[in-house]
Amino acid sequence: MCGIGGELRLDGGEPDLALMGRMLRHLSRRGPDHEGVWSDGPLLLGHRRLSVIDLSDRSNQPLVDSDLGLALVFNGAIYNYRELRRDLIAKGYRFFSEGDTEVILKAYAEWGERCVERLIGMFAFALWNLRERSLFLARDRLGIKPLYYARTPRAFRFASNSQALLAAPEVDTAIDPVALHHQLTLHAVIPAPRTILKGIRKLTPATTLTIDASGNERSRVYWRLRAMRPAEARTEAEWTEAVHAALRLAVRRRLDIADVPVGVLLSGGLDSSLLVALLAETGVRDLLTFSVGFEDQPEEKGSEFEYSDQVVARYQTRHHKYLIPNDHVLERLPEAVTCMAEPMVGQDAVAFFLLAERVSKAVKVVQSGQGADEVFGGYFWYPRMAAETGDELERFRRHYFDRDHDEFLATVAPAWHGPDHTAELIAERLAEPDAEEYLDQVLRLDVTTLIVDDPVKRVDNMTMAWGLEARVPFLDHELVELAMRLPPDLKIGGGGKYVLKKIARGLLPDAVIDRPKGYFPVPALKFVRGPFLDFMRDVVNSRACRERGLFQRAYLDRLLAEPEARLTRLLGSKLWHSALLELWLQLNVDPVTRTGVA
Repeated sequence: MCGIGGELRLDGGEPDLALMGRMLRHLSRRGPDHEGVWSDGPLLLGHRRLSVIDLSDRSNQPLVDSDLGLALVFNGAIYNYRELRRDLIAKGYRFFSEGDTEVILKAYAEWGERCVERLIGMFAFALWNLRERSLFLARDRLGIKPLYYARTPRAFRFASNSQALLAAPEVDTAIDPVALHHQLTLHAVIPAPRTILKGIRKLTPATTLTIDASGNERSRVYWRLRAMRPAEARTEAEWTEAVHAALRLAVRRRLDIADVPVGVLLSGGLDSSLLVALLAETGVRDLLTFSVGFEDQPEEKGSEFEYSDQVVARYQTRHHKYLIPNDHVLERLPEAVTCMAEPMVGQDAVAFFLLAERVSKAVKVVQSGQGADEVFGGYFWYPRMAAETGDELERFRRHYFDRDHDEFLATVAPAWHGPDHTAELIAERLAEPDAEEYLDQVLRLDVTTLIVDDPVKRVDNMTMAWGLEARVPFLDHELVELAMRLPPDLKIGGGGKYVLKKIARGLLPDAVIDRPKGYFPVPALKFVRGPFLDFMRDVVNSRACRERGLFQRAYLDRLLAEPEARLTRLLGSKLWHSALLELWLQLNVDPVTRTGVA
């Protein structure tokens, strides 16, 4: 797990070593253990390493194989690298390291661009072919690892976060109006390839991109998710056993492939609790678990310790529990925002940030329960969508969009007005082939698009801010493929995640299984009052916000007058959504920050 960056000059010039130094400073939190650079003519590669697999210097990056004429920077973990290594040795390849990075090099040499189809794991990498003078970039099937890029007339650059790309002064930092529409209507989800900034793009999941020294680009989608029932019917018991076996494998994969201890982020919900149970089921003992909680609000509890404590008691884990006061949350909030590659409004972003800070002092790798709700139908809006009939887009919009188009037009200044971009996007994605029922369409959309740029990105950014690698077994692509074939009733039945609850029965306390659906709570960012309201008021009333002219003042005034009455359909604070976007722009994009003054 690491931070990667690179520059390919397109104008015949030499790569900028000083610029790479600035880029790597923006990636240093992702990889505290080693820094490396390597160049070849128009190309310069940079890497910050978090040592997890093969802790020796032999796996430092950029990794170069002179015999094969290949150089690589890689962020992620390949869970089947040992099997691939054996296959490649049988084909005559010789290895000089023991890690998964070199396996990618050899796999590319053997299978070319189709090597990605053989990789099981989470990955973003860039590989330079010295003989063909071409750069090959790839991102994992479900977008667990980020890969951003920026192209100018002078150069093509890539990095693990947008801050590294903004180290180059010529990047276009104007707001993308289509992305802005998605940001404010789709829960801050801006699907690839767009980002909020016109000059920065991100590689779409399950996609490769090849660019040569002349700047010619070619992309390929190497995996698509189908959501169709199998030809042969299965009983409920057969489905349950198949999912149980696939989950055990996914959890085991993410435990075995590490040369350091692996813990679990235990929220107290079904998903993370089930990870603990499955690890125990596979024979793991003395497991490290970690929980975080915040101050209660009258409307909502700030922790789920009452549930996580029961799991700890049953499995006798070595547990670490942290209670964080609100003033500490507010104090650290700007720092967390500087670690967001894109503006992310989820309340739990700062929770993961503060939890990861503490966890990283004990372990380098954790398993986390992200993806279970999207893969197995755990959210409250899924059955509501499924129960309705009629227009597919309207069924989705009524339960998910943060703002309808009319409200978006009232939110932002006329310069950013335009058509209903989010409606167009969602209608197009829902209509893609190979989804049997409406819920299949929705869950596939969530797994392949929405989750990528909401909880998955949030967990990556906030854990990697502390050099902590988060592995997500519920997004094992083979498990996801199986889950997409499940009949809808085995997902949304019984209040959601029906099949997971069946698996958990007997492994977890009934109170954990039957509890109401919970979320990683930071109530102060939902019920905005007191110092948090003062903070957000200062952000949206700041000189920078007024001069940017992004929001209509009348709309902001309405939010400030009744912040707790202005919630989205997913129960997020519209004031926080607005303030977060403006704060992210101030901290990450505005010139004073980009030049390193602030």
